[in-house]
Amino acid sequence: MSINTNVAICLWFDGQAEEAAEFYTSLIPDSEIRNISRPAEDQPALMVMFTLGGVPFQALNGGPQYKHSEAVSISVTCKDQEETDRLWDALIADGGSEGKCAWLKDRFGVSWQIVPAVLSTYIGSSDREASGRAMKAMLGMNKIIISELEAAFNGK
Repeated sequence: MSINTNVAICLWFDGQAEEAAEFYTSLIPDSEIRNISRPAEDQPALMVMFTLGGVPFQALNGGPQYKHSEAVSISVTCKDQEETDRLWDALIADGGSEGKCAWLKDRFGVSWQIVPAVLSTYIGSSDREASGRAMKAMLGMNKIIISELEAAFNGK
């Protein structure tokens, strides 16, 4: 049986939906704003449909009654330290904040995980001692530093 379903992640904002969508799509390759719905031409967006890395999202200007929480985050796997640094620095700029173990909050209050791809290789290794060292190193980091993770994995 085949089911044709359209699924999108909806993020709730208080007047910042369009600004957030523009910011997010400027950071992630293969991203675009697809549609902006406004109650009237001279009013702020009600809904912004966009993609991040090809994944569909909606940004809704729903009002002040709901806030973002760490219970939901956008996770981005980065190919290298340069991409990790670029995204991390952009997302914490202008009022964002660092968290532990690859987590951060952007200036809109949305939680993100900026994760170098190699992290899963190190902490998922069948060499339990090496993966334990990598895990311990990761737990002491905010932004993941690949060279420090690799050194821990290799026992250096």
